[in-house]
This record gives sequence, structure tokens and C-alpha cells, in this order.
Amino acid sequence: MPLVKFLVQRLRVPALWHEISRSASSGTMVIKDPLNFWGAGRVKLHDAAHTEAVYEPATGRVLCQLEHCGPKEVNQAMLHAQTAFGVWSKMAGMERAKVMLEAARIIEIRREDIAEAEVVNNGKSITEARLDVDSARLCIEYYAGLATTLAGQHVQLPGGSFAYTRREPLGVCVGIGAWNYPFQIAAWKSAPALACGNSMVFKPSPVTPVTAVLLAEIYAQAGAPSGLYNIVQGGQETGMLLCHHPSVAKVSFTGSVPTGKKIMEMAASGVKPVTLELGGKSPLIIFEDSDLENAVKGALMANFLSQGQVCSNGTRVFVQRQILPQFLEEVVRRTKTIQTGDPLLEQTRMGALVNRPHLDKVLGFISRAKEEGARILCGGEPFIPADPKLKDGYYMSPCVIDNCTDDMTCVREEIFGPVMSVLPFDTEEEVLQRANDTTMGLAAGVFTKDVKRAHRVVENLQAGTCFINNYNITPVEVPFGGYKASGIGRENGQVTIEFYSQLKTVVVEMGDVDSLF
Repeated sequence: MPLVKFLVQRLRVPALWHEISRSASSGTMVIKDPLNFWGAGRVKLHDAAHTEAVYEPATGRVLCQLEHCGPKEVNQAMLHAQTAFGVWSKMAGMERAKVMLEAARIIEIRREDIAEAEVVNNGKSITEARLDVDSARLCIEYYAGLATTLAGQHVQLPGGSFAYTRREPLGVCVGIGAWNYPFQIAAWKSAPALACGNSMVFKPSPVTPVTAVLLAEIYAQAGAPSGLYNIVQGGQETGMLLCHHPSVAKVSFTGSVPTGKKIMEMAASGVKPVTLELGGKSPLIIFEDSDLENAVKGALMANFLSQGQVCSNGTRVFVQRQILPQFLEEVVRRTKTIQTGDPLLEQTRMGALVNRPHLDKVLGFISRAKEEGARILCGGEPFIPADPKLKDGYYMSPCVIDNCTDDMTCVREEIFGPVMSVLPFDTEEEVLQRANDTTMGLAAGVFTKDVKRAHRVVENLQAGTCFINNYNITPVEVPFGGYKASGIGRENGQVTIEFYSQLKTVVVEMGDVDSLF
């Protein structure tokens, strides 16, 4: 999920969580408190099903040991969520909105502390992390407003009889997050669920488990009923327990296509609805009449946010042949100036990839591209910052690849790293066919000064989220989601209310029963 285009005044206050000590640079944050949370607070597991190390991407050091939840812990969290649902679902929309707005207020106050914790566990730059926190706050504020507007329909029937509909909550919802936007995803999933009167059990990625528990503490501090928003940590086994649990009414997942398919299968066994926000291999089409400066900036935004670890990234950059040389010259020049290094420093624009295996995977894609005949114009190599404490971090230089063809691995498969593949095209008809030649359809973009062409192209692009003369802008007021294998359902926007609620029809007879018997 991409960066949001919002700025909020920076507020600094002392940290409100227990034993996280922070600093102005990487390598010193200490995490001692448990990361599981249900009922009224954090939970220490005395017989954890499994533990694993959590790393700081900037330095490669171990941050903490993550305790995975097993059946007993999942059941405990579910019981708390069921109890809270009984209270929360009976509250008026205005009452729920009051709690959510208070949570948003606390997030605004704690913006800097949350952002720094996000950077330490995820590796993205502090500049981006602040905007992610802003997106989380704005999402909660937005759905707090919608909580007061949930309503049904009145239908007049013959003879004075009538029918009406009620929009009601589902129950206990499960959210399963990804590691690229840990805090933001936790908010994007919880805000519409809570606005509709549901409770939630949320499982963050085991790679980035640190900040979701902060959101749980914030909801509790804002006055939410005990057990309304719970955190269970773990990997695949914990996720399976959640998806199969009989008390779960819905599952919302953000992550890879293969995992999304498995979650859909598990949810189907219990006839549970799902929201799936999955991967992408999105096209960005740049026509010869584009404003070149904006097109280059758009391509950079489409490929290098969060070290390229964004599902909606426009990694297949189609450039009309007439302007290809100028585009490549400028995009390479700009890419070479991207400052990579300590993500907690203000000047840094690209931090560390999330872990060592993922860094190796991305670098492997670049090696494969070379073998298949592509040309590396810049970057694509491991990067070691000058600061000695960062020498074991997971850094690489942002990469631009030329001489690509549609059948190359770097063009067909989602790399999920700072790698831009550039392809020439000649005609609108041709580029549309090539852009749509993928099993995924999360996002797409077009740069052109021709308004008619822009709308004509977007109409024919098989993607759920499209951008004209910009890229990776996701206001919380509009829906976000994909076509084809990129997912089911939407996040954000008013329509998401429908995915976290159910409709009840009530028919009222005002006369006598007209019976056939």
C-alpha cells in the first residue's frame, strides 16, 4: 500500500508505551514488552508454541524474540473479541465514532514515536513512515464519520405494509497484515470493521510485529471495550488457526497471491467472506506528449517508495519510443541521486529492505535479468553505508533496467524491490494489449496531456486502481483494490462498509395474512 499525500504538523511527546527506549539513529532501540495483546493489555506467553527472532533491517541486529500463538492463545483472543462485540455492536454509531476519533487524536500526538518504531522494524525512511502514520489516523477519522451514517432503506408495499433493511455488523473479524505497511494496514483493516460495530483479532506479519500492538494500546486508551481489538502474533500456523476458527465471521488479508489463495480456500470451508489485497505487476504508460519532468517523478514514485516493496508499484514502465532516450537519461540521473542509508536520518530517501532473504531474492531477479539480455543502467547492487553500525543492514542501490522484453522474468514476476523495468512502445493499441497481458490487475497509470486519451486508456486498463498523471496516491476517501488475481473486495472509501457489514431485510404486514391454505 502506497504513500499518502498528506502532511500533518509534527508533534513530539514522551513515549507512552512501556519499555521501548528510542534514539535519533538506528541500532539502539530496545523492545522488552510482549507483542501479543488481548483483553486489557499485552500478554506474555509462558509456553509459546514457537519463537523466532525479529530483526532491525537497518543494522541486521535482533530486536526481540517473537512468541507465536497456538490454539490456546487464539481461543483466548477470540473469547475476548466475542465479549467486546456484544458491547460494541449495541453502541450507537455516534458512541463508536467518539472512541475512534479519540484514537485518531492519540495517534496524532504519538506520530513521531510510532513512526520511529515503524522504521526500526520495517526499514523504510522516517519521512515515509510519518506519512504512513498519517494515513492510519486519517483512515480512522474517516470511518469514525461513516459510523454515524450507517442506515437501511424503507420500501412501501401494497395495503400499507412495508419493508425495511438494517445494516448490521458481521461479528468477530480477522485481519492478517503484511510487512511493508505494518501500522497503516492495521488501521486500514480495523477502522471500517470497528465503524460497522465489529470486533477484530489482528495478526501482523511475523517479520514486522512491533507497531500493531501500539494501535491496540491506543484503541484501549481511547475507551474501546476490553477485547475490541486484539493482536495475536505468529506465522502460517497461527494464520490457519484464525481462518478456521468457528467464531470468525470474516477474514481480511494483505499479502501475496499464493497465500491469498490459501486463505480463500480456508475461509470457504466455513463460508466466510474475505477481502484480499494481493500482489501486482502494474503498468505505467508514458506517452510522448507527457510532461517529462512529471512523468519521471511519477515513475520514481511508482517504483521506489518503501524500497520498492509496494504491491501497487508500476514496475513495468512503458515509454513511447519517441521520448525513450530523454526519459532514460533523466530517470537514471534522478535514481542515482536517491540517498540510501540510515532510515532514521532526515535526509535518507531509501532505507533497508525488510530482511536478508528478501534482499537476496531481489538481487537474484536482477542477476536473472542480466542473463536474459536486459541492460542494467544503474544500481542493482548491494549497498553498504559508511556508518559502521549499518554494515550488516539489508541495503541495495535502486535499479533501472533497460532493453527489456515482455517475456523476461523481471517483467512477468513481482520483484517487490527497488527495480524499474523500462519497455518501449509505439501505439496506444499495442501498449494496452501488453499492459493487460498479466494475471494481476492491482493498479495502472498513464501520463499524457491528452485528456481524451487519458480517460480512453484508463477505461481499457484491467486494473482496480488507476492513476492519471500521478502514481501511488491513495486518499482514504477512495476505494483501493484490484482486478483478476490481485484481490477481492476493497479497502478504504465508503464502499468498504459493505464488506464489513451484512444486510437484513424486514417485511412488516399491516393487514391480514393472505394464505393459500
